[in-house]
Amino acid sequence: MPIRGRKATKYGFGLLILSLALLLGAVAGVRAADDGIAAGREAFRRNCAVCHGTEGDAKGQVCFVRSVERSGRVMDTYPRDLTVGVFKFRTTPTGCLPTDEDILKIVTDGIPKSSMPTFRDMPLEQRKAIVSYVKTLSERWEEEEPCEGITVKRPEWVGSPASVQRGREVYKDMKCWECHGYEGKGDGPKSAKLKDDWQRPIVPFDFTTGELKRETSPESIYITFTTGLDGTGMPSYAESLNEEDRWHLVSYTLELMGYKAGR
Repeated sequence: MPIRGRKATKYGFGLLILSLALLLGAVAGVRAADDGIAAGREAFRRNCAVCHGTEGDAKGQVCFVRSVERSGRVMDTYPRDLTVGVFKFRTTPTGCLPTDEDILKIVTDGIPKSSMPTFRDMPLEQRKAIVSYVKTLSERWEEEEPCEGITVKRPEWVGSPASVQRGREVYKDMKCWECHGYEGKGDGPKSAKLKDDWQRPIVPFDFTTGELKRETSPESIYITFTTGLDGTGMPSYAESLNEEDRWHLVSYTLELMGYKAGR
């Protein structure tokens, strides 16, 4: 039945009020997001621009950091060019952008064996603001749909002697030794020829140091084998190895790193 008279007037007025409330809420949401990005920009320029550059293009005052490992290998690490939108450490499939949680973890924990420090002492809201700002530095965030992180559930047999033996076979069959060496020291026959996507020399990881850039837990190693390290020579094995063999490879990697079964 049509609404007429005073009821119609009240009904129309109610819709107007509701519409205005929704509009004001949307405006407030946009303003809050803009304020968050502005805060992130300021925090980024105070804490990150020295390496990543004020525009996130890796043209900061610190272009690279050179370090020497115990083995005598010289390693150069470079700031990430955030305008490209390519990230090594993600829980998402290869070729995908990282999740907000992935970026927040890097900002919080830093990256061991690199020039990326930890910002654990920075207030959480400030770290989250930096994440929001980082996502404005590359057009990829506007052009691509987000990917979901992979699910990780470690089997009980990871690290067992049988799993280590199978992992040793996978390491050989997949020719991991060509880069990482027969003993995992990063001295394989192709190690001196590797370059990243920007044609800069890179050094394969020496597992025998016992410390990885993405933590040393079995789960973290599995994520690396599954997602790959975009921008480097480290591929994803999601298509070339089944899940079980990826976990066996984790077992052997832990063995190379000097960790015993059951870690």
